[in-house]
Amino acid sequence: MALSLEGIKVLDLTRVLAGPYSTMILADLGAQVIKIEKPETGDDSRQFGPYIEDESAYFMSINRNKKSVTLNLKKKKGKEILLGLVKEVDVVVENFRPGTMEKLGLGYDVLKEVNPKIIYAAASGFGHTGPYSKRPAYDAVVQAMGGIMSITGQKGGKATRVGSSIGDITAGLFCTIGILAALINRNSIGKGQKVDVAMLDCQVAILENAIARYIVSGIVPQPAGNRHSSIVPFEPFDTKDGEIMVAAGNDVLWVKLCKALGIEKLAYDERFLTNPLRNKNYNELRPIVAKHFMEKTTKEWQDILDDIGVPNGPINTIDKVLKNPQILAREMIVEVEHPRAGKMKMPGIPIKLSETPGTIRTAAPILGQHTQEILKEMLNMNNEEIEKFKKLNIF
Repeated sequence: MALSLEGIKVLDLTRVLAGPYSTMILADLGAQVIKIEKPETGDDSRQFGPYIEDESAYFMSINRNKKSVTLNLKKKKGKEILLGLVKEVDVVVENFRPGTMEKLGLGYDVLKEVNPKIIYAAASGFGHTGPYSKRPAYDAVVQAMGGIMSITGQKGGKATRVGSSIGDITAGLFCTIGILAALINRNSIGKGQKVDVAMLDCQVAILENAIARYIVSGIVPQPAGNRHSSIVPFEPFDTKDGEIMVAAGNDVLWVKLCKALGIEKLAYDERFLTNPLRNKNYNELRPIVAKHFMEKTTKEWQDILDDIGVPNGPINTIDKVLKNPQILAREMIVEVEHPRAGKMKMPGIPIKLSETPGTIRTAAPILGQHTQEILKEMLNMNNEEIEKFKKLNIF
């Protein structure tokens, strides 16, 4: 079965997370991704634990389906080889600090002269324009600056970083969307373009109703714990043996929930008839609902609420996520055979395409595993040339 991006070639100069996450998605969907790494050390994340047989599980989790080529871009010959590869590919992705590629003589203005059809995608902390452009950034920095930490955490508590590296991941996702849009446009007009994605921009883009609430009310949003800021009831409740997350997202679901709890009269109480009223009278409503959830176990409430169609779910720890029947049925935990680390479990592909589904074909590469293969295949180099350049520390 064909893959959606089969035939698309990507030169991946990224490292750590935002860039590699983007190129992993492209690889999963069928693109040939050639990962360019520094000789000897490679991608920074190869030094991030935990390790299996001296191979980084962190690196393996976001670099599957790629081929690794080592190349010293500080050497003249290394740059020449890279430019030769640029002629042969459709996309170049990098996540260096803005200005780094230009210092190397490999910026977009240079690469588009080499290949006018190239899509040049750059994911950085603050983007390639603006007063912060040259500043370095990591996930925690953009979470802090982008506002998401200020609305995360317990009510009255300190701002809290989101547990997943959402600053990097969202940048990776938006970068992929930009690349795909640019490829579609290129198919129409035959010309490439630059995709400039900033981690900080992406954090602002996902603030959704926090910005809307502030614009409308003038009140600065604060952490509200696990409850929704504008929908009630939409939060976890203690049960006889744990917790359950309940999301009664409209008035119909509110009535169903009240019936399930045995407090149907409450659904028609004038204080709680509509969502705006339930928000206004939250402090009166919450204790009443919470009291009734204590009467049964989490599993019992799951069964009851599932039967009547009220969205709910347990708060799973990671070990339970890996055993969840729905997640397993959707192949969201997969096992890959790595040449050194052996069998490695990792998240699967969340994009389910009916005709051209993505696949996990190979584990993350060992550093430089495909250098000779790619140089021979794409640049017609022979063994003697490769050995000569290896002695010159090009690879």
